[in-house]
Amino acid sequence: MMIVSTSYVGYAQGKQPPVTEIYKNYDGNKDGMLEANELTGSRYARQFPRWDVNGDQKVSPQEIVAFRKRFGIAADGTLLRVQTQKIGPPKFVIPRMSELKRLKKGVPLSREEARNSAFLLGTEKHAVGGTEYVVLTDHVDEAYLESLQKLAAHHKGKIVRVPDLALLHEQEERFSKLQKQLRAIGPKYAAIAPRLDSFRENMLMGMWELFSTLDSDPEIDVFPGFLIASNAKAFSKLIEQSLQHKSITFKKLKPIAISQVLRDTETRSLQKAAMLRQHFRKRDLETPVVAIYGKKATTAPRLKGKQVWNLEAPGGGKFIESFSPELTSKFNQSNLIIMHGHGVPGMSCSVDIRGIPSNLQGKVLLTGSCFSASPKKSDLPEIRDAPGGYTVKKRDAFLLRAIDQGAIVAFGHQRLSSGFPHLYPVLENWLKGRTVGEAYQRLINGLINLKEVKAGDFVIREKIKKPAQNSLLYVVIGDPALRPFGK
Repeated sequence: MMIVSTSYVGYAQGKQPPVTEIYKNYDGNKDGMLEANELTGSRYARQFPRWDVNGDQKVSPQEIVAFRKRFGIAADGTLLRVQTQKIGPPKFVIPRMSELKRLKKGVPLSREEARNSAFLLGTEKHAVGGTEYVVLTDHVDEAYLESLQKLAAHHKGKIVRVPDLALLHEQEERFSKLQKQLRAIGPKYAAIAPRLDSFRENMLMGMWELFSTLDSDPEIDVFPGFLIASNAKAFSKLIEQSLQHKSITFKKLKPIAISQVLRDTETRSLQKAAMLRQHFRKRDLETPVVAIYGKKATTAPRLKGKQVWNLEAPGGGKFIESFSPELTSKFNQSNLIIMHGHGVPGMSCSVDIRGIPSNLQGKVLLTGSCFSASPKKSDLPEIRDAPGGYTVKKRDAFLLRAIDQGAIVAFGHQRLSSGFPHLYPVLENWLKGRTVGEAYQRLINGLINLKEVKAGDFVIREKIKKPAQNSLLYVVIGDPALRPFGK
């Protein structure tokens, strides 16, 4: 199949400046690397994520040279060949989880590994210094506070109230006072319960700034978790379920995987569903798979087996809003839902929020989709065009709807998610019996170390659509001390 790579046609038309000239003009700190903020407002701002193949938020001259070579452009900017090439689908293989590379600082990724998300973020244990359970909230409504008091009493913890979590990072004196207060308390678990209008990108980044500065190292020094629902009744239900939860043993685990295949060249989500099915089958667990195909996925592979449902996405800006009785029954029987595919507010993997099963009581849901935990009020410029060719509209977040309908733990992203490479390490830690908060902390610390984020770098100062801190905008809703699964 011959495809013109339209994303780069304009790039190849005419002579491009030498790579050395780009660094001369834009490498502000002269460290030999380009960062996203150095390209803000330039013609190269949109190229940055394409150059940054290994996702470390820095671009070396070698990465630009390699990128240009793919499209017949030399390092000096001259055009070497006609800009049309064959782009076939990635080879559809189903590797074992153990075969995937664990990405850490200094570990290179091949083009194929990066393109197919065939790697996992490396995460490690990071001890916390405290022993206490702390609830941090800006709620003033008594209905919410009553639920939080029950939670704190259950864990013999303390409630720390602040006027506005969304503005905390801007209030130096109050921020410093809270730092000292937390150091005196010595938290192990931090349950963060913001108001809906406080749940924003810089509220989240402010928490990472706060919890990474409780000691001298750059990592998060507590096990965190967010507690949020769209109303007081759903919030109360989330807390009550958390207090009553008993870890799901592996023998009683009932996973279901949802994947999305929009076109023939895009099969990585299907691959991840197949990998999960293979992984759980080794433990004698069957994993029903729902594969949702776009109209351009005419020759994409289909998984085989009794518990595989191949569905067609409606298209035309519409998403799946209901499932067959048989498939609905499978959702109702499951207690772990894992989703891989594109998303926008109100949709994940071609499933509309109206299509979420109405009873998610006690279930754990993870989605690798973009915007699955999008805030009602954002600190960042609006993104109109999302990955997958979708238009971003203002709708309720997928995770929020899942919590409202009974999910006890939910994982997602406020903005542009990297999907499986960051999702699976969290699930992996939960399946090993670790708490919600420890798995979440390991993910964020893994990203902090990979990106080399330091104190003072967390809060997003520049109002750009994809800031360097985007990778840290993962959200886990759930009691941080809860253990979703047991051995």
